[in-house]
Amino acid sequence: MLLQNISRKIFVSGVRGQNCRLFSASRRASSARKGLVLGVYEKEKDDDGILFTDLAASFDRSVSGKLSDLLSISGPPLKSGKSRIFYGLHQDISSVAVVGLGKKGVGVCGKENWDNCKENIRAAVSAGCRQLQDLEIPEVEVDPCGDGQSAAEGAVLSLFEYDELKSKKKFRVTPQLHGSADTAAWEKGILYAEGQNLARRLMEAPANHITPTVFAETIEQKLSPFSDRVIIHKRPQSWIESEQMGAFLSVSKGSEEPPVFLELHYTGSPDSSQAPLVLVGKGITFDSGGISLKPSSGMDAMRADMGGAATVCSAIVTAAALKLPINIIGLTPLCENMPSGKANKPGDVVCAKNGKTIQVDNTDAEGRLILADALCYAHSFNPRAVVNAATLTGAMDVALGSAAAGVFTNSDWLWEQLHKASVITGDRVWRMPLFQHYTKQVTESALADLNNIGKYSRSGGACTAAAFLREFVTANHWAHLDIAGVMTNKDEVPYLRKGMSGRPTRTLVEFAAILATEP
Repeated sequence: MLLQNISRKIFVSGVRGQNCRLFSASRRASSARKGLVLGVYEKEKDDDGILFTDLAASFDRSVSGKLSDLLSISGPPLKSGKSRIFYGLHQDISSVAVVGLGKKGVGVCGKENWDNCKENIRAAVSAGCRQLQDLEIPEVEVDPCGDGQSAAEGAVLSLFEYDELKSKKKFRVTPQLHGSADTAAWEKGILYAEGQNLARRLMEAPANHITPTVFAETIEQKLSPFSDRVIIHKRPQSWIESEQMGAFLSVSKGSEEPPVFLELHYTGSPDSSQAPLVLVGKGITFDSGGISLKPSSGMDAMRADMGGAATVCSAIVTAAALKLPINIIGLTPLCENMPSGKANKPGDVVCAKNGKTIQVDNTDAEGRLILADALCYAHSFNPRAVVNAATLTGAMDVALGSAAAGVFTNSDWLWEQLHKASVITGDRVWRMPLFQHYTKQVTESALADLNNIGKYSRSGGACTAAAFLREFVTANHWAHLDIAGVMTNKDEVPYLRKGMSGRPTRTLVEFAAILATEP
């Protein structure tokens, strides 16, 4: 009996001790719910050891080489953009994602028209962050991998998902910089990515949630922290009528939602009289096609037909956050294109702000009508350059797909700046022709000065749309970005989830930053 009691006490004591140890381990595990993304390069030669980034090598040394040992035996070398998870290597970090960065030291690729190193970092970091998000790890530290801005962009862009109207939300992850050597670049990348995510949020939201009025109020709220440098005008229909924007009004009149002409003035230059960069964005918050009704299949995506306005306004919000030393004016005509008894009818003739008459043979070619008036108004600011962005034509998607936004411009200088910016951001642009060949197709109209579709409607649609816009431009430096092909992402850009892309917001921001450094 005595022996039984003694044995029982020992057993209970042992269980209690084990429970205490388990409880202590559980507390350590819960306090160490932190993830880490580290980079590794491809080997130059078969006999080379593992080529970690500096911070990854430092971490490996801190765990006595366990990371390199595990990486060596866990499978073949990591390819660019791939990731592999390891657990329990460090008491403060529950999971480590090692990501493949491709070859070390690669730079701008002339064939691809982007910086391979930056794109590899964005793709790799995004893969690691998403794997850790799947593990529901709330805090993730990210190795800058030699380029803090690109790493931050990859992290923030990859973790975005529009689920504001869903009851079940995606697990939220907060990416942070690992180490302190690249803080300024990391913070810059965060702002660039958040700017693009703002455009994605606006484009993804349903049209009954983002009306012209709500769009303008949203941008006003986003710019409120920069009220010392930003002036906002939400122009009502009465103002639009006073400006004789007949083309814009002809589109908006088919909808019950009132139009808004949103005008943003960002004064970042020390010289307030500096000629501004004027950005113009198409703001059709829903495009049914009007009387020339679109097919019902896929029409829901036309909630994002204000992608030009979303990217332009988000770029200005980002420029203000970055305090770029440049003056920027943003102009976005906002309305819906709907069928009704008041809507444009095929064959109607309307008059634009500059007095030119337009025969509207297709009410689904409405974006060029609202942009025509906005471009006319842009010239009143004596602009340094005018750049408009619009999800304008399906023909652009057919021509380039999602690889690049098409650029039509009358200025070699402006093209060079836009192209330079796109190489840096990886959100590419490609120059398209602006020949007189296309102008003739929109200026030969039976009833008016211009026709809103080309004479050969199925040929060169993106080019004839650009030629139409050119009829409302007198500035020496003007560019039209047709972003219809890059409006959405399926799986083409690895660091963006499926959905509205928010492209090319970062390229517009980088373009403004480049102009800010020029005299």
